Amino acid sequence: METRESFQLDVVSVRLVRDAPLFSDRKICRPEDAVAVVGEVLGEMDREVLCVLNLKEDGTPINCNFASIGAINKAIAEPRELFKSAILSNAANMILVHNHPSGNVMPSKEDTMLTDRILKLTDLLGIPLLDHVIVGGNNRCYFSFHEKKMMERPKISVIQNYEQLEFKNQALAAEPKRGR
Repeated sequence: METRESFQLDVVSVRLVRDAPLFSDRKICRPEDAVAVVGEVLGEMDREVLCVLNLKEDGTPINCNFASIGAINKAIAEPRELFKSAILSNAANMILVHNHPSGNVMPSKEDTMLTDRILKLTDLLGIPLLDHVIVGGNNRCYFSFHEKKMMERPKISVIQNYEQLEFKNQALAAEPKRGR
């Protein structure tokens, strides 16, 4: 007689934990507003730090999440880390802000690729990315993807009829054979 092994499945919960606040009662409607809220903190960092500003529909900040702390010239940012706080905060919009400790605010190839990737995903998730702002080491200058018209939203269409879906290189289950 076979014995059944007992399997355990851990139950987890995800919670939003609040840290010490960055004080801001100003709505974020322009890149200057985002820089005013987190630029000073980021400007003091000796390595790249990427944060997500989660906003209400009217631009009122809900919170700021420091999603990635990297090296002196790069920070690794995965979409799941950037969206985690936005989803948990019930954000209507988000803005990415990161620093370049060198003071050169021109975006790198990686910065541009990240912005493009996040733009595509925000459209699918329904939490629009309003801007990606890069601040310099001294916080006197910044680069705004939105101001430079580099925030073109992709046109994403979702097929409504499953029969129109095309799966390339995917094996699909065969239709069941009917009895004679």
